[in-house]
Amino acid sequence: MRKSTITDIIAIILVILSIFASNEYKDYLYYAGLFALSGALTNQIAIYMLFNKVPFLYGSGVIELNFEKFKKAIKDMIMEQFFTKERLNNFLQEEENKINLVPIVENTDFNVAFDALKESVMESKFGQVINMFGGEETLESLRENFNQKLKSAIVKIVSSKAFKEQLEHHLQTSSLSDDLSQKVENIIDNRLKELGPKSVKELLNRLIKEHLEWLVVWGGVFGGLIGFISAFINHYIS
Repeated sequence: MRKSTITDIIAIILVILSIFASNEYKDYLYYAGLFALSGALTNQIAIYMLFNKVPFLYGSGVIELNFEKFKKAIKDMIMEQFFTKERLNNFLQEEENKINLVPIVENTDFNVAFDALKESVMESKFGQVINMFGGEETLESLRENFNQKLKSAIVKIVSSKAFKEQLEHHLQTSSLSDDLSQKVENIIDNRLKELGPKSVKELLNRLIKEHLEWLVVWGGVFGGLIGFISAFINHYIS
């Protein structure tokens, strides 16, 4: 069962228990459950709107709206880190008969892509929600997991038969020049064209949505605490 669902159920149980509780505990259970449910549901809606465009709700669908920016970050990272002219020279000298880019991908810094994603999220309307629960530090906790999964995704791209065939063809017919780098860049462009808005959304969904559910959990926890404190203050004031 998902963490967000468990949080919702616990909040609802607290509200139900308040119906049968004595007057001494009724308000504490009711407000804690109600505020917890409100906090959890609010963050669930925010996460849904992060990945999906909702009609009439400005700022929703941040991931899809910024999919070109994310693809460009991936392309720039690939070209700048392991398809420079120097790397291509070394690559041809050491790997004349066999193309294997996986070791290079394994040693690549994927923080550029994560930084692009983080920037898009924090600049969106949902940055305000995330700021309530630790701000950029909350997203930073996702960096390592995101980088590992993105690395796996790019390994699949450079290991694909189509990519290898195109690269081998250009390596066999091109000299070591800027023209070769341009042809490699064109290959990457063609592969990334397959990543439309929906594909990017699904990729990021797999990479980070599971971990964003902690926002739902903490929304419920902090909401419950606020509700409990409100009931406590209300009890002693009245």
